[in-house]
Amino acid sequence: MNIHNFSRYYLIGLYSLVLMSLSCTTSKEEIKKRPNIIFIMSDDHAYQAISAYNNTLIQTPNIDRIAKEGMLFTNASVTNSICGPSRAVILTGKHSHINGKIDNLSPFDTTNVTFPQLFQKAGYQTAMFGKLHFGNNPKGFDKFKILPGQGDYYNPRFITAKGDTIINGYVTDITTDLTLDWLEKRRDTTKPFLLMYLHKAPHRNWLPAQRHYKTFTQNKYPVPETLFDNYNTRGTAAKTAEMNILNHMHLAYDNKLDIETINNSNIEYTGLLNRSLERMSEIQRASWDSVYEPINDEFTALYPTMNDSTLMIWKYQRYMQDYLGSIAAVDENVGRLLNYLDTKSLSDNTVIVYTSDQGFYLGEHGWFDKRFMYNESFKTPLLIKWPNQITPGTTETEMVQNLDFAQTFLEIAGIKAPKDMQGKSMVPLLKGEKELWERDAVYYHYYEYPAEHAVMCHYGIATKQYKLIHFYYDVDEWELYDRINDPNEINNVYQNPNYSNIVKQLKVKLEDLRRHYKDSDSLNNHYIQIYKDKGLIK
Repeated sequence: MNIHNFSRYYLIGLYSLVLMSLSCTTSKEEIKKRPNIIFIMSDDHAYQAISAYNNTLIQTPNIDRIAKEGMLFTNASVTNSICGPSRAVILTGKHSHINGKIDNLSPFDTTNVTFPQLFQKAGYQTAMFGKLHFGNNPKGFDKFKILPGQGDYYNPRFITAKGDTIINGYVTDITTDLTLDWLEKRRDTTKPFLLMYLHKAPHRNWLPAQRHYKTFTQNKYPVPETLFDNYNTRGTAAKTAEMNILNHMHLAYDNKLDIETINNSNIEYTGLLNRSLERMSEIQRASWDSVYEPINDEFTALYPTMNDSTLMIWKYQRYMQDYLGSIAAVDENVGRLLNYLDTKSLSDNTVIVYTSDQGFYLGEHGWFDKRFMYNESFKTPLLIKWPNQITPGTTETEMVQNLDFAQTFLEIAGIKAPKDMQGKSMVPLLKGEKELWERDAVYYHYYEYPAEHAVMCHYGIATKQYKLIHFYYDVDEWELYDRINDPNEINNVYQNPNYSNIVKQLKVKLEDLRRHYKDSDSLNNHYIQIYKDKGLIK
């Protein structure tokens, strides 16, 4: 090789090395510039208990801040209103009948691919702290500390990859401490991160922090318009559900009366006891008793004069005091996280999502709990902040579901979503490109049988104006609600001849959705047979 050829090949090789170096550097920079995503989810947090939606019950300025700096969704819903299945839908982007997690009892099929696994594979650092509610070794996370099952409010036990540990304190504060500690000390700052920050509160049995129960137990709350609903215009399912505040809320477990008070009031009591208080230290318990013993004394004095109506209102007020008191700590701690991100200059490149695993009844129709496709259970809060993409203070009315979260997060991060995911990326809505959004109805299916609150199996379709529900197995009943003219969903108009054409149209659309999502009567029978095989039903 002569000197000229040598020089030419040398320069070509050098040029190639430079290009390769630039390519690698760009790739790393692109990865680093990908937005961080923080997914905040509470458990059973009703949208009615966020002041961005409704300011008559509680003020939540920190959660509201996400909406003020981002987007508030007013038509967000779940596909299956129960904790474990909802979380499985979120992680997999697939309906319950596809991912297999149809109820809180069935195990989660770990062969499912979850979106955190895809984030981890794509170079994100991943972490989860708080309440997962199924499985003890979540896939796709570099770091996790999760509560076993429902977890405890006081001095909770956490599961880690290295074993279990008990952390003294209040669970909402501890979950935040773990989250901030990871962000500050354990995060790889060369990588973008996906962080799942998951609160136990305000799940039943609603134990507020000391700083909140001292004040919230003094509050009085407006009574819902439908608190004394008699369900006369509804079908069998509403009439037979066991979630009525008067008849099914436990005086000890839920309302925090002690057994001595109940016995002294000559109440024949067969309800749950409040074992949660046994986790408290002596100091914690003494503080608790100083506030709740006077409530017991008040009940002892009032009970002889109570009728069903006044007892219902008393139990409702006790429920709201503890439920909303539990939310107060969630809001404070969301504020801690947002302030940390601001202080560390992380806010501008971090997407913040706040939601709940489903809605919840706060006395509407006389109920607590969830499960139904009726409004308060079906709808869920959703607030998203994405700096430089979402116009601050935007309200979005399009119909979205928790089914859509996985694909949304993947698109935000520039990660290709698997073809078998069933949701739709909400990115067009987040960017204000509503003309690219195509959805006029959503599908819902609740399977659990026999349900803890005796809620019957049902599936249905919801549009912005109508909701068609089919209850099956126990009964074969249909219900139709006009969501615009009957926002409280009081009147089932399925048999009303004025709605006959609407029923026909919605039934066709319902069957189209069932085919689209690969659901069917044969699958219903399959899951019912599983319950029979387990001896749960005959």
